[in-house]
Amino acid sequence: MSGSSIGTLFKVTTFGESHGPGIGLIVDGVPPRIPFDENRLHAEMARRRPGQSSLVTQRQEEDRPEVLSGVFEGMTTGAPIAILIRNADQRSKDYGNIKDLFRPGHADYTYFAKYGIRDYRGGGRSSGRETACRVAAGAIAAMVLDRHGIDVWAFTAAVGDLVGRRVERSFIESGLETNPVRAADPDVAPAMIARIEAARKDGDSVGAIVEVRAEGVPAGLGEPCFDKLDADLAKALMGIGTVKGVEIGNGFEAVQLRGSENNDSFLPGQPVRTATNRHGGILGGISSGMPIVIRAALKPTSSIVKPQSTADIHGNAVDFQIKGRHDPCIAPRFVPVAEAMVRITILDHLLRHRALAAAGQ
Repeated sequence: MSGSSIGTLFKVTTFGESHGPGIGLIVDGVPPRIPFDENRLHAEMARRRPGQSSLVTQRQEEDRPEVLSGVFEGMTTGAPIAILIRNADQRSKDYGNIKDLFRPGHADYTYFAKYGIRDYRGGGRSSGRETACRVAAGAIAAMVLDRHGIDVWAFTAAVGDLVGRRVERSFIESGLETNPVRAADPDVAPAMIARIEAARKDGDSVGAIVEVRAEGVPAGLGEPCFDKLDADLAKALMGIGTVKGVEIGNGFEAVQLRGSENNDSFLPGQPVRTATNRHGGILGGISSGMPIVIRAALKPTSSIVKPQSTADIHGNAVDFQIKGRHDPCIAPRFVPVAEAMVRITILDHLLRHRALAAAGQ
């Protein structure tokens, strides 16, 4: 299947299906002699893992990555890094009643229209299970970005119409017992949790907004005109199945402002910085050196327990009900996925920028 790779110099390819034997990834372009932190890899995978709280799907997957190549004696070798993640808790029988149906909000119909065949067990390649591979790749990217002082972190900014106003990183990282929604505002988090729990009890789901911030990104990353940093970041996040919108900086809010209100004034001194950051760290598709701020709008999870009506592959009307274990709100598990995709994209552009600088020497 085409479309399973992302990146130019730091290139990630994923494979596998939700209910197959396993999923995995191959990462090309990892610089050699980078200390490979296996604990970091396992920690990032654990943050995305299902079954962490009542707010997420109760499918039990250990998500233990098996590193097959590209690492020797604790260091990256410069060769492709291959990782396998075995599936352990599939319940394919839960999908037997929908094998000939097109579930509302899912990719069932569009995959069938494109290929004439589809893996109905959990959505196959379109399943959120595939994002475990992205988190593993993002963990590898983080091992390189850490050496350059680049820090990427994310949080749940909104659940439904409940919008956080404060950003306290210590609260984001306080642990799932205190903050299972991974919110940044301790005042709004309890209401967010209650909103998700209410949707779950109703057999329904709720949407959210996740914000990602990248700090320490140097000025100059991005390739005009068609590989702009913001365009590639938007593509990276839009490539995650649940995302229906992306904005950078003040995004859509900018339409309510005049240019005199929206422009960020440059300050004297070195390095050059701006007084405000409405541009979200990117101007003309190139990083400005200010923190990158990007938000993704997540639709309500399509798999819900409520009875629904649809059509089958023959065009007949059908009433049905989805079985299985699903997230009433994907935001808590989306946070590490969003971080991973931003890390992958920024590292790819960092390597491209360094290659350009080296070529000019």
